[in-house]
Amino acid sequence: MSARSLFRKARLLDPASGLDRPGDLLVEDGRIAGIGKVAPVGDTEAIDCAGACLAPGLVDMRVELREPGAEHQESMRTGALAAVAGGITTMVALPNTEPVIDDLALVEFVARRSRDVGLARIRTYAAATKGLKGRELTEMGLLAASGALAFTDAGSAIADATVMRRALSYARTFDLLVMQHPEEPSLAADGAMNEGEIATRLGLAAITPAAEVIMVERDLRLCEITGARLHIAHVSTEAAIAAVRQAKQRGLPVTCDTAPHYFALNETAVGDYRTFAKVSPPLRSEWDRRAVIGGLKDGTIDAIASDHSPHDQESKRLPFASAASGIIGLETLLPLTLELYHNGDLTLLQALGAVTRRPAEILRLPAGRLAVGEPADLVIFDLDRPWRIDVDAMHSKSKNSPYDGRPVQGRALRTVVAGQSVFLHKG
Repeated sequence: MSARSLFRKARLLDPASGLDRPGDLLVEDGRIAGIGKVAPVGDTEAIDCAGACLAPGLVDMRVELREPGAEHQESMRTGALAAVAGGITTMVALPNTEPVIDDLALVEFVARRSRDVGLARIRTYAAATKGLKGRELTEMGLLAASGALAFTDAGSAIADATVMRRALSYARTFDLLVMQHPEEPSLAADGAMNEGEIATRLGLAAITPAAEVIMVERDLRLCEITGARLHIAHVSTEAAIAAVRQAKQRGLPVTCDTAPHYFALNETAVGDYRTFAKVSPPLRSEWDRRAVIGGLKDGTIDAIASDHSPHDQESKRLPFASAASGIIGLETLLPLTLELYHNGDLTLLQALGAVTRRPAEILRLPAGRLAVGEPADLVIFDLDRPWRIDVDAMHSKSKNSPYDGRPVQGRALRTVVAGQSVFLHKG
């Protein structure tokens, strides 16, 4: 693409401003230069969108990329390819790599690799505690100055309340964000799926849903004590969502996200020991699934993240209790989020806002909106054409997805980062 591009005849969608109307969008030198009726000037490349939707590129705030340390499962390059194929222009990597991202050199390594790959923008969290061990805090101030967006022990909850309080107090000093995995470890230990009739029938050790709300309510109290910004990752139960709702009503600086599998699936997806449906927290009851949709509808749940967690076959094709938890999600984030619109649960702008504007606001990123002067990170997508998810055709190295063959609507046609097309759908 040239330095100046005009996207013509698009349906412009911007959750940040409420924009939803036909029009054009002009990109110049990697930034948005005009919106609405825009006349081409000079050497301008014209791209006919033919009525397709044009929105800010998706911001995926929870991704495991496995580099460094386990590149056979995913690398930054293959993860970035999968991201742009799914319309994601910015993704934030969790620090549970080998070694753990808990020092300045590794934060800088991610930034350097992102520039080298040159597809989606890759940012990173840093560990809240050294080695993700839940004991000694990392140097949050220095790590943030080097580019870490927030602090989390990824899929491990900070179990010690005193350590969590210290982390929040430290973060409050620098106005930083702490993200927590909502699961009380002693209640979840050795569990494989959600507690209930299905776990009993399958003979699997179960995890009580109370493990989530107990951790959430503890951390909300610590948030109230310290005044620090707290983000609760992948909420999945009605009780936890209700606790966050009440905390927001009290004015606490708390946000939360969920993942598509918590509103697109329930515990019945485990079927007869289907390890591709094993996630952490586990898939919940139908009642909880509906509560997640309700939380998205009323704004209690701020954002939707893919929770992309690639695993090789050796990690998944094991007895259910021994298999790794997690599924891939970069290329299914957009169509599964759009199911909320197609099913009548959310408006189109509400659904898109959960994967663009809100995660960008939570992480204070210059992304997620269509406005003159903003970076031209865009996704052009077909809203209504039906297709079936084909796991084998995905760009991720790993194929651990429970959605293979699922009929969906909505697909990224073109993904643009800094004004340059980095993905174009063929077919």
